[in-house]
Amino acid sequence: MVCYYNESIKFFYDLSKKNISDTWRSKDVVVVTLGLLVCTIVIFTNILVMLAIFMNRRFHYPIYYLLGNLAAADLFAGISYLYLMFHTGPWTIKLSVYEWFVRQGLIDTSLTASVINLMAIALERHQTIFTMQLHSKMTNHRVVLLIAGIWVIAIVMGLVPAMGWSCVCNILQCSNMAPLYSRSYLVFWAVLNLLTFTVMVAVYTRIFVYVRRKSHRMSQHTSQVKHKETVVNLMKTVVMILGCFVVCWTPGLVLLLLDGLCKSCNVLTYEKFFLVLAECNSFMNPIIYSYRDKDMRDTFKRILCFPCLGSRQKGEHSGVRFNTLEQERRRRVLQESWVARKAREGDGAQANGGQVALKDAEDMLDSTES
Repeated sequence: MVCYYNESIKFFYDLSKKNISDTWRSKDVVVVTLGLLVCTIVIFTNILVMLAIFMNRRFHYPIYYLLGNLAAADLFAGISYLYLMFHTGPWTIKLSVYEWFVRQGLIDTSLTASVINLMAIALERHQTIFTMQLHSKMTNHRVVLLIAGIWVIAIVMGLVPAMGWSCVCNILQCSNMAPLYSRSYLVFWAVLNLLTFTVMVAVYTRIFVYVRRKSHRMSQHTSQVKHKETVVNLMKTVVMILGCFVVCWTPGLVLLLLDGLCKSCNVLTYEKFFLVLAECNSFMNPIIYSYRDKDMRDTFKRILCFPCLGSRQKGEHSGVRFNTLEQERRRRVLQESWVARKAREGDGAQANGGQVALKDAEDMLDSTES
């Protein structure tokens, strides 16, 4: 078996009939400029999300840690695309085979991290929604292990082509969109992700059906209704994130699947458009958070306005709701009195009563502190 690791990138691009220019054209300048702009937005917005989750104690729950990890995956995607922008166009021809694998491996890793993270979020929501809880009881230690596992799998998947599943030693199997990737690998990659999307959609469909049936049987007690609405609203936010991800990535994955299965299909015509669509997904999540979550939106404003308002807010209670000792004391007193009152009233909500009462107590305290 003959391998071509010492050949230039142009050798593989010529085999795949993918045009590679050695001079800068106006189209190349426009693509790189827009790409750099999008990458900057992606990096900034996802750092903002991670800061908001870190700073606001109301987000210190497993679901928000996983959403923060999704933001980290999008941040990694922004960095990966930034690296791509400085190694594309006429710069591509100067890459070695190993540098090209690094460029593509970064993008594969970021996509894998996002997909697995979305699957973890889907399973977490499935576990909590079916008990009509707002947050899961998963410990922080388990969340950290889960996040670490997500990134280990993502890195391994990004390294698979460089470790041998490529066409460097079988040039007859080279694809068109990724000239050093084997067609069989593109089929595997696309089918795996599309199947994962299907499973996630099925999980959320089951959740929606369950919640709809449960809603008809729930008591009209005010605290239960409010608790149910909070759970459903958070679920809707997660579903919007999943829907946006599927819409942005599915066209590109279908194109990869066609490239792997059909040698005569003209997939290069739509490649750039679908790449931009996939890249735009990485800054859509912060927009969804701002639209759906008032606490997240307020935290964004507090972070962005901090340079202007920092001196004015010195010594005051922060709108990001950092918990002081006095606030914690007041919260405990209010929670204890509220639970005691609920126990005396005997409202019949034995299964969820304690949790709902605590939630109502926190909401009441938050409203008095706003």
